[in-house]
Amino acid sequence: MSDCHAGGRLWNSRPSLYIRSAPGTFIWLAVLLATTIIQHSVTPERLQTILGAQSTNIRHLGDDPVHVLITSLFWLDGYYWLPYLFLYCIFHVPAERWLGTRLWLAVGLIAHVCATFISEGVLYWAIEHDRASETLVNVRDIGVSYFLAGIVGVLTFHIARPWRWLYLAGMVGLFCAPLLANVTFTGIGHLSSLLIGLACYPLIRTSPQDQWSPAAALSRCRTRSDRRSPAVGSVPAEEDEP
Repeated sequence: MSDCHAGGRLWNSRPSLYIRSAPGTFIWLAVLLATTIIQHSVTPERLQTILGAQSTNIRHLGDDPVHVLITSLFWLDGYYWLPYLFLYCIFHVPAERWLGTRLWLAVGLIAHVCATFISEGVLYWAIEHDRASETLVNVRDIGVSYFLAGIVGVLTFHIARPWRWLYLAGMVGLFCAPLLANVTFTGIGHLSSLLIGLACYPLIRTSPQDQWSPAAALSRCRTRSDRRSPAVGSVPAEEDEP
């Protein structure tokens, strides 16, 4: 009986409720953790072969686009998983809670697929016009960043005004800055994903219209803090003697 009670408490605990509120995000994170462990356990040569096979480069998009567009979402272009846990909790979790798993997935996939073809299309044009090396048809291009950038874009509509415009200006500046320094096909892909996420507004118009306000969130945190901590200088009430 005690085991059932403990299991019930664990199921209804805050961490459990938080994870279950965005199942798609945390299942994806679990898969990324597994593939990241694989990256650490194989030789560099084997890793290059694995990642190369999942790459959404020009050659693979021409031969088997569906396969690489899907499998590239389950590998990180790097050895570190924890930064993605942080980013997923900031952007994906609130987006999935707000939109629901199906719509969150739809917006992210639209951004991922469209931005991939846009960026690789720009690269193909550069190669055809001798602006880039022909070897780049086999360039490694994997990861989850286009999907993430699309969600960053659509989250604009979940933020209350006027904070929405500050958020949007900051994100546009963040994604444009690398292109001002050096124009790359991945930089074009990231900016395209952000804009595609914004363009998905017609898809999310019927979503719940609850909007997140930083000011309201800060006020709630202060209220909770005031309730938990006693007022300065207050003296605990003495218990009555029997």
